[in-house]
Amino acid sequence: MNKKILCLLGGMIAMQSSAEQLTIERMFSDPALDGTSPRALEYSPDGRRVTFLKGREEDYDRYDLWEYNIADGETRMLVDSDRLHKGEENLSDEEKARRERQRIYGTGIMEYTWSESGDSLLFPLAGDVYFYDLPKGEARRLTETEAFETDVRVSPKGRYVSFIRDQDIFIVDLETGKERQLTTDGDGPIKNGMAEFVAQEEMDRMTGYWWSPDEKHIAFLRVDESPVDEVTRSEIYADRIEMIEQRYPAAGRPNVKIQLGVLDVDSGKTQWIDLGKETDIYIPRVKWARDNLLSYQWQNRSQQTLELRLVNIDSGASRTLLTEKSDTWVNLHDDLSFLKDSDRFIWSSERDGFRHLYLYDLDGKLLKKLTAGNWSVDALEAVDEAQGGVYFTGRRNTPMERHLYVADLEAGRDEDPRRISQRAGMHDIEFADDASGYIDTFSNVQTPKQVSLHGIDGERITWIEENRVDENHPLFAYKQDWIKPEFGAFRAPEGHQLYYRLYKPANFDPTKRYPVMVFLYGGPHAQLVTNSWDRLFNQYMAQQGYVVFTVDNRGSAHRGTEFENPIYKAMGSVEVDDQVAGVNYLRTLPFVDPERIGVFGHSYGGYMALMTMFKAGDYFKAGVSGAPVTDWKLYDTHYTERYMGNPNKVPKAYEAASVFPYAEGLKGPLLIYHGMADDNVLFTNTTKLIKQLQDNGQQFDLMTYPGKKHSLRGKQTRIHQYSMIKDFFDRHLKNAD
Repeated sequence: MNKKILCLLGGMIAMQSSAEQLTIERMFSDPALDGTSPRALEYSPDGRRVTFLKGREEDYDRYDLWEYNIADGETRMLVDSDRLHKGEENLSDEEKARRERQRIYGTGIMEYTWSESGDSLLFPLAGDVYFYDLPKGEARRLTETEAFETDVRVSPKGRYVSFIRDQDIFIVDLETGKERQLTTDGDGPIKNGMAEFVAQEEMDRMTGYWWSPDEKHIAFLRVDESPVDEVTRSEIYADRIEMIEQRYPAAGRPNVKIQLGVLDVDSGKTQWIDLGKETDIYIPRVKWARDNLLSYQWQNRSQQTLELRLVNIDSGASRTLLTEKSDTWVNLHDDLSFLKDSDRFIWSSERDGFRHLYLYDLDGKLLKKLTAGNWSVDALEAVDEAQGGVYFTGRRNTPMERHLYVADLEAGRDEDPRRISQRAGMHDIEFADDASGYIDTFSNVQTPKQVSLHGIDGERITWIEENRVDENHPLFAYKQDWIKPEFGAFRAPEGHQLYYRLYKPANFDPTKRYPVMVFLYGGPHAQLVTNSWDRLFNQYMAQQGYVVFTVDNRGSAHRGTEFENPIYKAMGSVEVDDQVAGVNYLRTLPFVDPERIGVFGHSYGGYMALMTMFKAGDYFKAGVSGAPVTDWKLYDTHYTERYMGNPNKVPKAYEAASVFPYAEGLKGPLLIYHGMADDNVLFTNTTKLIKQLQDNGQQFDLMTYPGKKHSLRGKQTRIHQYSMIKDFFDRHLKNAD
């Protein structure tokens, strides 16, 4: 035989023997199979470095503080968290809840902030505050108390460090080291400078205080939780049961009382802002426009009205700059930028059906629309006033990809925005303060997250973390068997277009018929079908011989209000219709076995798994429901009433949206799992359901996780969870008679 052929065959055999089989155990073991993925990326204020948090190779859940130095092109660790605190961190209950709301998990340094000068950093660790001096290259501890300090920040000019302790606002003068307590009545239901439960969980607001640019004042929210129902819930652990008194604002029940104050840092006096006669309101956003001008967003309880208001703290005069109204709900956003060189600001709105950017003056007069079209802006990223550039991310090319664009601040809508990012996929952008460049966290279906530094024209300057899948990468041994998903679209019976992602099984044979796992979420403000690096479990199931299918139904994000609004007062209806349309599409594929289609989802996806199993049992033969909402009256006010209205006014809508009227429609095997310390989707949702199924004489499988919250964190827990799901589908779909 030809020597070249022998060498080629030998190489092929070597490649096959070196390839490893993907397992669930490996998916959740160290080093992370996705490779290194820095988080919390930021430019330093002076633009000299990029900082980030990075998990360790030997433990991807333990984070340290790193930098990429732009001048010398070197990446180095700034702070080794083990040198400051090693071992278990005994987090306060407040901090545990805050991290659950932030969706950050792990130990070590989990967040940090820069000083305005760019010569120091601040971070909390194990309940105390540390100050890192860059020129000296050393960290010093600012607090050492029994109490837990959170929400730590450096004031804008770098004179103070501020934080929350025992529900009050404190500051430390960095020159003198003197500590001062600025608020004094934080205790019990009173919280100063803190975000209440629904602000953290539903508004993406994790703080309750804001420094003025001249650092003379601090705006803060005073929250009184006393009107909120105090719910006694059990957190069941392996060796104990803790009875937790939690103030949980369930739909239709009272919310917190809220006040907006402005603290004078020197005198300690508080000026209270008149929020109006209506008290059952939300304050989702607060932002300083100038040293003496404070803006805040006022939202009524139905969330059908949102006002942007501006207060002159010198005179006390207040005015409404603009009002957004909707017959359904007004979505919140962070797209508010007050220009520094002129009395104008940029704001985004969905008033025309898609989110776009608008330019106003400080009197509230609309000057021009900056973007337009049947596509959505994701976020305002930066404004370069000197060059007249408005930088934003959006979906102008396809709703399945996020790209960076620039529009002209002066030309407005008559000029099409220019696309800057070029690689097909999802781009998460973080700009330098002066808009001179940006950090791009990128991925697509074939590329795990990569982090690069770019000039303002989009040209890549350097990699911060290339995360290239070469022979040194953890994924390399599995790359040979990696399955690339396919994307497509089909028309639902009502005429709207639905996008899907589909994995064909390993060793695909078009003459065979395969079982299907439909992986879904289905809820608002979310999107699963994107050209991004996907969950490893979907890849694993495809390698195990399943077709893995996902479709984004009506109600999901980034398709405009016409696509999102049909769920209003009708959750669990059109979403199920669209998932059924997805199964009907699957049934047209010759390689799909229509009698072996299962469904799996978590949280809202768990709710959807139940609704599809109960309402469409002829389409879904087996289902896995994780941490599901079963009765929307059990979920919180801000989220639920946004989409369903107030249950006191529309009780029939809530009854129709709960799973209980449809439970008798269950035909196939059902697995339910839930964390027994879940403080978001309370475990009561599942106990009510299993009681209903038992009363109906219906069989089901149940797995509970002692001590686990909504996200079921922990490597061993995840291994157990996904092994269980895989075994369930194998029994009822793959190995079914």
